[in-house]
Amino acid sequence: MEAANRKPSTTAPTTAPSPDPVPDPAPGPATDPEARRTDVIVVGAGPTGLLLAGDLAEAGLGVTLLERRPDTTSNLTRALVVHARTLEQLDARGLADELVSGGYPLTRGRLFGGVAVDPTQLPSRFPFMLATPQFEVERVLERRARQAGVIFRYDSEVLGLEQDDDGVTVRVRDADGIRSARAAYLVGTDGVRSTIREALGLPFPGKSVLRSLVLADVRLAQEPETPLTVTATTDAFALISSFGDGWYRVTGWNRHRQADDDVPADLDEVRELARIAFGSDYGMHDARWISRFHSDERQVPSYRVGRAFLAGDAAHVHSPAGGMGMNTGLQDAANLSWKLAAVLQGHAPDSLLDSYHDERHPVGKLVLRTSGAMLRAGLLHGPVGRAARAVAAQLVNRLRPLSRRAIRTLSGIGISYPAGRGAHPLAGRRAPDVRLADGSRLYELLRHGKFVLITPAADATGPQPAADRVVRASWAGGRRTALLVRPDGYIAWATDVTAPAERAAGLRAALTHWTGATAEARDSIGTAPPASLTPRAHAADTPAGR
Repeated sequence: MEAANRKPSTTAPTTAPSPDPVPDPAPGPATDPEARRTDVIVVGAGPTGLLLAGDLAEAGLGVTLLERRPDTTSNLTRALVVHARTLEQLDARGLADELVSGGYPLTRGRLFGGVAVDPTQLPSRFPFMLATPQFEVERVLERRARQAGVIFRYDSEVLGLEQDDDGVTVRVRDADGIRSARAAYLVGTDGVRSTIREALGLPFPGKSVLRSLVLADVRLAQEPETPLTVTATTDAFALISSFGDGWYRVTGWNRHRQADDDVPADLDEVRELARIAFGSDYGMHDARWISRFHSDERQVPSYRVGRAFLAGDAAHVHSPAGGMGMNTGLQDAANLSWKLAAVLQGHAPDSLLDSYHDERHPVGKLVLRTSGAMLRAGLLHGPVGRAARAVAAQLVNRLRPLSRRAIRTLSGIGISYPAGRGAHPLAGRRAPDVRLADGSRLYELLRHGKFVLITPAADATGPQPAADRVVRASWAGGRRTALLVRPDGYIAWATDVTAPAERAAGLRAALTHWTGATAEARDSIGTAPPASLTPRAHAADTPAGR
């Protein structure tokens, strides 16, 4: 459900709606004084970079976002579907409802071989797949980032980088020449052709799995049977999805039409693809966007090298099957942003940042495996292959545990992180959006960008969390479990212990371990030190990561 792994050729304009521009600061000398005061440099202004930069700026950090494209050019690699877990992450930033109101919720669909997709069974506030163009996701994230104070620098190409114990220095070429910029940390979210990945000397092992896929946004004279349909034959596969406003996204591959990425595609080629795959072109007309691309399956071996990180397509790319690419990148950003903020604010040691790779690399591997399996299932040909695909689809459709597992993996709702030995069974799992005693929801409280501690009301006299790091809440009902929820909506710690002294001791240890201090401990040593370019000097003594 995503568009390209490489910059595609296109017959459509490259502009897209964007908020009113905010002028960049006046350019400085060869070493940019604005960049010297930056805590984090983010390279790449796609969805992953925009969410990450916005999170860091809302945490009070100085962020500069470098983008090679001009600010009048949209990202041509445009995804189509926002899944439930990503909508939950956007809800934790106050953006989901706006995006949903302008998109088209898909509550049913079919994937390769007739596998039915039923997101209505998801235990989420968003039991659907949202069809919306990627530029709409970028629009709301860019507006938030600008409002939070992110410094945007378009027309800025990174030429190289150097690291030392205290930070990262990048060389940047812009309209005024070549200058340097420096920060404590750097994150490359600059796509499959990542300059940052190359500058770090990291390999990108994998392979191209399909040449010459085509993508088009068109109008149809006849509506398809379902708003989201994927099908395959011996010679082709194709996807059609509705935007809900009369426009449809068509993506697919024709075994007999293989061309290089720079060969323009046209509407006749898209019609031919649809007729082969669906038996009809549904009266396609008025294409507003047509492009050609190819699909890779690749993953970098390490998401962190010193003070530099990779996220999104710079770290992993895969087939468009399942529409998980943009979603996975956004969740990379949500995982990394709070950890960078905690380290830079002196609440956690630098070692917490190692958990970003530990948690997200396996997820990237899972997404590659899942999307690849869907793609290969669709491309099976010959009677034996087609029969095997049909049997597999029937099993998934008829066996509820299999269908539930499939949609939870696809949506991201089923993703969890490993917990330490002896941890509570809930540790590492996604936290559901529970109602709380004051009538609020958990994901509304997560908009503060802090941990959320949920306890029974009777526990209010226990160890008190530091208010600048933790929001406290109580269960709406009589539940006795205590939960400490991370800023990215995953459960850091839980306990069912009811003995007051033991429960208080466990909570005190969890608060110290995850947030650096309880309120009492923090007050005894003074307030936390300010963010700086040497966060290790201010790190908490106790580890904050697994």
